[in-house]
Amino acid sequence: MDERIELPWSECAYRILRPPDMDHLLDRAAADPEQNLPYWAEIWPSGIALADAIARSPERVRGQRVLELGSGLGVTAVAALDAEADLTVADYSAEALLLCRYNTLRNAGREPEAIRLNWRRLGDELFARVGGGFPVVLAADLLYEARDVEPLLALVDRIVAADGLLWLAEPGRPVAQRFLDAARDAGWRGPTETHAGPWPDPKDDGVVVGIHELRRA
Repeated sequence: MDERIELPWSECAYRILRPPDMDHLLDRAAADPEQNLPYWAEIWPSGIALADAIARSPERVRGQRVLELGSGLGVTAVAALDAEADLTVADYSAEALLLCRYNTLRNAGREPEAIRLNWRRLGDELFARVGGGFPVVLAADLLYEARDVEPLLALVDRIVAADGLLWLAEPGRPVAQRFLDAARDAGWRGPTETHAGPWPDPKDDGVVVGIHELRRA
């Protein structure tokens, strides 16, 4: 299924290919030992909002080593590549990474490096690429389940450079607020702006996304 996505602030527009059969993906998730639902197969307001923030201020990522956690279908990745970031994307789903690479190649003319990642059971591939940390880590709509708060906070503490930026977008879910509270307790600080759309899916009317720029104090 092909969908046109417009970024309201920057007025950029992308064509994004989505899976046509959500029922099949849900059936497969039932057999996944991690029981990860296919959240990646939707186009969420947070991904659009973070892409819009990047498109509006491309200098924030231009020429930087950037990691996106939870690439999904690639909306945010397209904006980062258009802004000339040196981008690596990571996702739990191999299908998500494949579609992200397709959608970025289609819209930005190139594709990012891709890593399959389960932040609850980390392997060595990501840390082999970290070095001194990524100057920018992007994260949009990652937090759906309480079990992810502590592993995600531990992960970003390891992969964001000492003076780097965690650029996080979320739509006000309670679990995201738990993560933000834990991050601030751990010394992360920074401004927040909000993005109210409009979003392509009418069911998202009224959603306001918080875009948080977090750095270690």
